[in-house]
Amino acid sequence: MSSPAASASGGDNKNPAEQITFRFCSECSNMLYPKEDEAERKLMFTCRTCNFSEEATSSCIFRNTMNTSTGETAGVTQDVASDPTLPRSKKACPACNFPEAVYFQSQQRSAETGMKLFFVCCDCGNIFQ
Repeated sequence: MSSPAASASGGDNKNPAEQITFRFCSECSNMLYPKEDEAERKLMFTCRTCNFSEEATSSCIFRNTMNTSTGETAGVTQDVASDPTLPRSKKACPACNFPEAVYFQSQQRSAETGMKLFFVCCDCGNIFQ
């Protein structure tokens, strides 16, 4: 069971979103682990069971990608309607026509987003603008 190459083109792909995959030994099918060949100063993938080694096609062995975008109503639950510290409005809910709702400002903070108010129905918990 041979491991797939990290790059489909076979060359040095400098794509920042290059996919990092697990590699497996072609001799015993166990997982290969990154290890430095100190004599030749190369990154190798080595099997811990049978000592099979192959040269790494990329110097990247781990990538931690963090998503920093926040939704406009992030963290809002239906329980927010019972929060006594939030301001209340006489705006009717479009789902159940209940005449009272709590409101709050959008949680998204960016230059292109203006101030948006979101309302949460005090009866059914529906979120609306």
